[in-house]
Amino acid sequence: LQTFKSRIRRCFQLLIRMIMKKLVFFLVCLFTMQVVVADNDKPVTFEQLPQAAQSFVKKHFADRNVAFSKMDKDIFDVTYDVMFVNGDKLEFDKQGNWKEMKCKHGLVPETAVPAQIVKYVKTNYPEAKILQIEKDRYEYEVKLSNFWDLKFDLKFNLIDMDRDDD
Repeated sequence: LQTFKSRIRRCFQLLIRMIMKKLVFFLVCLFTMQVVVADNDKPVTFEQLPQAAQSFVKKHFADRNVAFSKMDKDIFDVTYDVMFVNGDKLEFDKQGNWKEMKCKHGLVPETAVPAQIVKYVKTNYPEAKILQIEKDRYEYEVKLSNFWDLKFDLKFNLIDMDRDDD
């Protein structure tokens, strides 16, 4: 009986050791992957942005000075950010189409926002201004100066709204 117990104990210790080795290997791989992915920001000149992004900035944000621009590489995607001296920020996809306009110290120019959204905001919130707009594959999300967050589908139908006064 004593021999049997010692064999079981030995097998259990070998099993634990094997599991620990695999866990350490997995953690090393995970850490290595994070290091590779974390080094994804690369400064670029304004002229290195996609042509569509350059045209968009020149047309709708000509009155603002660009502080810097950068290319952000993810595993699956590339985006470009443009930061202005006043802290406002634009984000573009790899083709140069805008994804987000975030104006902390100014307003998103009405000419840069889809006309249907501008019309809805002016009709329903005439005192409010658009501070931020974000577009993804499924919807537009709009933050207004009166603390309302509006969501529109891609056909510009209002699908959600929330008040954020904190």
